[in-house]
Amino acid sequence: MHALRPLLRKSLFNLFAATLACAALLAPRAANAEALLLIEADSGKVLQADNATIPWYPASVTKIMTAYVTLKAVKDGRLTLDTLLTVSPTAASQSPSKMGFRPGTQLTVDNALKMMMVKSANDMAVVLAEGVGGSIDGFSAMMNDTAQKLGMTQTSYVNPNGLPADGQITSARDLGILARSFLRDLPEYEYFVHIPAIRFGKRVTGNFNKLIGRYPGADGFKTGFICASGYNLVASATRNGRRLIAVVLGASSGTARAVKAAQLLERGFGQDNLTWLRPSLGTVDKLVPVDASPPNLRDDMCGGHRKRPASDDDDALIAANGGTSGSASATGGEAQVTFFTAGLQPPLMKASELMASAPAAAEPVLVYTGPTRTGTALIAAVAADADQQTVTKPRGKKSRVAKKPDAADKPKDAAPKIAAAKPAAVKPEPKAGAKQAAKPAGAKHAAAKPDAAAKPAASADQPAKPAKPKAATKPAAKPANSS
Repeated sequence: MHALRPLLRKSLFNLFAATLACAALLAPRAANAEALLLIEADSGKVLQADNATIPWYPASVTKIMTAYVTLKAVKDGRLTLDTLLTVSPTAASQSPSKMGFRPGTQLTVDNALKMMMVKSANDMAVVLAEGVGGSIDGFSAMMNDTAQKLGMTQTSYVNPNGLPADGQITSARDLGILARSFLRDLPEYEYFVHIPAIRFGKRVTGNFNKLIGRYPGADGFKTGFICASGYNLVASATRNGRRLIAVVLGASSGTARAVKAAQLLERGFGQDNLTWLRPSLGTVDKLVPVDASPPNLRDDMCGGHRKRPASDDDDALIAANGGTSGSASATGGEAQVTFFTAGLQPPLMKASELMASAPAAAEPVLVYTGPTRTGTALIAAVAADADQQTVTKPRGKKSRVAKKPDAADKPKDAAPKIAAAKPAAVKPEPKAGAKQAAKPAGAKHAAAKPDAAAKPAASADQPAKPAKPKAATKPAAKPANSS
């Protein structure tokens, strides 16, 4: 018996060690796991919660609170949707994604909200913040005050757009509370969270929330991404009068977050008749917060192993990745989403295929600069924005448009301005222009300004006119003036 004791002790020790190892493997790891939450919009009842109370960087889902505070001010009569706001230098300096308006540009609260919620425009978030709160700091204080009143105990804000900041923190729990509050307190403005697309001038931008127009019943809310947070999504959908809210934080791609949200929602709708079999998880406001630092996913999301820089505008869906992005292997192993139709056998479709499909046809909502307009005035405003895009587009692509065949089609009255910005970037005939740069073939004015030959008005009229030999040695010294 005594001889067996050491063996028994060793066996018990090995069993205990194995148990600890299994527990460690099964325990949620904040740094590597995602945060998932599924709740009922009306009751706040929690249907699923994984890491839901771990602090997280919100990224652009911050803009749900920006919209909430702004629309609450509208509802309280402190401003209107027609109130004109001005783009400040601070707003114009924000990092993309943004509309890119110049300081001094004016637009309404209504248009700024639409641009912010659909395109996730960081500059429009600051325009709204300064218009409602006077400054970014003043508006952030309003956001934090609102968060506390709503019971978002894990949330703090330092800016209105979610750009990287150490103090910008939330959790899936708090985002669920915020989404419920938006639907409850601002039902008349719910439209802003499910606009399928906007049209500004000639440019159409679809909603980054890929459930809109793809998942049956999808009707909100907002996406977000920064390297530290991963891909975030707050989404809602309604089926048979029952509305659910799903929160996904830290997904690996824009497609993966949409697939996971669809799976969460589908699971929730499928529980209609089985809720009595599942243990109650309480309501979202009763979830106990975890005291921890938010995980930083920068290396995973933006490390050198990624083929391209990650961004919230993740349009390289399944088709661009050979059908693997957001597949079952990357989304918890559940590949099927079921769609129920009255009286028919429910077909099965892979969630990844659903997200890769084209959204349902929908007319983009017109957005524009300037005051509120209707009728012919609205048509004129949209046309003016389109014309402005045509004039300013080359300015952002000076180095790339230089060798495009259509460069010679640019209006002559616009040529001097473009040439002043980057003289050698608008040659009308790419091949001929390249040869002229090495030969003394400039116009008569080349001695005074070596790159003048690049102007369409000068070179198109006298393409073969010989130039003085002195000009041949000067073009190499001029590029220092390019910007």
